[in-house]
Amino acid sequence: MPLPKAELHLHIEGTLEPELAFALAARNSVELPYKDTEELRRAYLFEDLQSFLDVYYSLMAVLRTEDDFAELTDAYLARAAAHGVRHAEIFFDPQAHTSRGVPLATVIEGLASALDRSEERHGISTRLIMCFLRDESAESAMETLQAAKPYLHRIAGVGLDSAEVGHPPSKFREVYEAAAVLGLRKVAHAGEEGPPAYIREALDVLGVERIDHGLRCMEDPELVERLARERIPLTLCPLSNVRLRVVDTLEQHPLARMMDAGLLCTVNSDDPAYFGGYVGDTFHAVHEALGLGDERLRELARNSFVASFLEDDEERRGRLIAEVEAYEFDGAE
Repeated sequence: MPLPKAELHLHIEGTLEPELAFALAARNSVELPYKDTEELRRAYLFEDLQSFLDVYYSLMAVLRTEDDFAELTDAYLARAAAHGVRHAEIFFDPQAHTSRGVPLATVIEGLASALDRSEERHGISTRLIMCFLRDESAESAMETLQAAKPYLHRIAGVGLDSAEVGHPPSKFREVYEAAAVLGLRKVAHAGEEGPPAYIREALDVLGVERIDHGLRCMEDPELVERLARERIPLTLCPLSNVRLRVVDTLEQHPLARMMDAGLLCTVNSDDPAYFGGYVGDTFHAVHEALGLGDERLRELARNSFVASFLEDDEERRGRLIAEVEAYEFDGAE
């Protein structure tokens, strides 16, 4: 039995495995620019974030109907359960779908139909986080937030993702202020390819409660001290960082140093279909590459529940943390 854990940094579109992509393409009469799944997998060798995003967005063309989004989500949940995930806070990118003619209702209702069955079918509680594409305009983000108002009972929070460099968090100040008025939780990608200053902006201008990625905080000792003091969670994605050349090798990843500095770190899979593994694979990889022992893995798992948006179900949070504390390692994650 794998170590119980929560996954807090997971883009549902990034769980689109090549086999499902081709199946949905056939169902929806979409022609993919790849001969077969093997050729598609070979395209998953990225030079940087943008080279990944080019493939990522092009494959979304296969997602057309509620059933497509439901099937994508249920496939992720089944895999996540096998990796010990007991709670998942799932990102989705509405602008990437509405911009190609898929109604927002189709996206949200499709995702929600799978999430509604998640605890019963997979033992995983869920929250849905709507992300704004930071390389689109702030006006587009605000329009998306307004369009989502009928579905706020489905959405726990807002996030900010896509190409980071040149798109500082402050660009979305008014959108985040409006989201706060609606009672939505707030997170944002910052400090992946962007500088430590973006992390400060996400905290001070957007008022986020969690930083997605955030590994470049290590370039700013004062920021590290603040993040540790304020217990701001960081949702790190080590396999993603290697695949996107943010760090050259996993052995060079700052995760262990970040934990030593007292930071509230979690590890997650980001876009697992593209980056070489789901969250259990990530735990195993950092154990091997960084020499993280059993108690460090337990700390990461405990942190994942501490950092989760389970304030409305503290009984479940407490029960899951107790399972982490009682977990007996057998030498393999």
